[in-house]
Amino acid sequence: MTTQVSSTRSREHASAAVPVAAGERVVSLDVLRGFALLGIGLMNVEYFSRPLRDMGQGLDPSLPPVDYALAWLVYVFVQGKFWILFSLLFGMGFAVLDERARVAGIDFRTLYLRRAAGLMLIGLVHALLIWAGDILVTYALGAVVMLWFRDAEPARQGRWGAALYGVPALALLLMAGMMWVSPEPAQADQSASEAARLALEEARRAEEVVAYSGGSWWDAVLVRGRFFIDNLDETLVFEVFALGIFLMGAWLLRSGAITDPGAHLRLHRVLRFVALPAGVGLALASVLVATRFDWETDGARALLAMSLMLLASPLMSLGYLSWTLRALQTRVGRMLGALAPAGRMALTNYLLQSLVGTLVFYGYGLGLWGRVPRRWELLGVVVLFAIQVAASRLWLSHFRFGPVEWLWRACTYGRFPPMRATSALTP
Repeated sequence: MTTQVSSTRSREHASAAVPVAAGERVVSLDVLRGFALLGIGLMNVEYFSRPLRDMGQGLDPSLPPVDYALAWLVYVFVQGKFWILFSLLFGMGFAVLDERARVAGIDFRTLYLRRAAGLMLIGLVHALLIWAGDILVTYALGAVVMLWFRDAEPARQGRWGAALYGVPALALLLMAGMMWVSPEPAQADQSASEAARLALEEARRAEEVVAYSGGSWWDAVLVRGRFFIDNLDETLVFEVFALGIFLMGAWLLRSGAITDPGAHLRLHRVLRFVALPAGVGLALASVLVATRFDWETDGARALLAMSLMLLASPLMSLGYLSWTLRALQTRVGRMLGALAPAGRMALTNYLLQSLVGTLVFYGYGLGLWGRVPRRWELLGVVVLFAIQVAASRLWLSHFRFGPVEWLWRACTYGRFPPMRATSALTP
């Protein structure tokens, strides 16, 4: 199993147990991370000013026409697509580190477990102290499970990934069809139980609104902690989908489709001209079924819409990835290359988006919860992202890593790596 990870193979034995030098990075991955970072921001901003328990409820029909149209575009083309792109990149990162470790003959499993532990710690800080919509804890758990698939052939990793994501999504689609054709009448005892569950859910939602819109930072921490515990079961279910995407990312990297797209033209044509249009078609079918989910009175319609979007999202993400790689081979590539520094600091920038978002909207910050129209939320994300791109470029002109990336590498390698750019390993 080989990949074109670096043009400096002769020095990998010496450098595999230290952070990747700038000259050894796969630049296209950094550009893709930067692109994904923008999509993550456009998706997350809605839930800096809305209870996280509203996730999965669809679009708010009370929005003004312009805001609703923008929310619809984000829902169809962004939401659910960019966490998948980010997750594909996470799987690719696993493959890069594994390949370097194999060449150097070092203990990759211990190294990667330390890396996962560091990410878990960062994720818990994010989830409990900054914003409850964290995905890093899921990534850290998935990183451990990825080790079980380490020795599988790339094609088998891809098949496992497609199965882990696709089989549950197709099962949900089948379940939705069965519910649609043969709806079950509600039982009296089930109705009472459901009423109690809904009452508790509504109480938890009200706690979010009170704590986030006008409470203190500590009030928010307590609510975030409760949300984290209440959603552990959903996190584990989501983990199955995420692991599937990680494995597909590892397969794409190891197959050479990312580092040498010119040698995999047929695959990329399929991703651009088959997968992406099919994904858009499924996404449009989903919004035709429903854009607002009423799980209590019309669960079949809600489940059908959700399962169609679940199937659409990875197809669209893979299409976005392939088109980005294609654009990097054209004159547009120079402009897209500007995203690379933000991608190199993706973890720091992801956390900064959450920090800025909560400080703008939460009560212990500017207190703009529920007061900012959707259009200005999205514009704010674009402005913040532009600042992050410029700031990342400036930062990396002086330092080798983003500050959080530096701490993460210290956890991974058991020592603090040199931070100043002048101390960087030369290519």
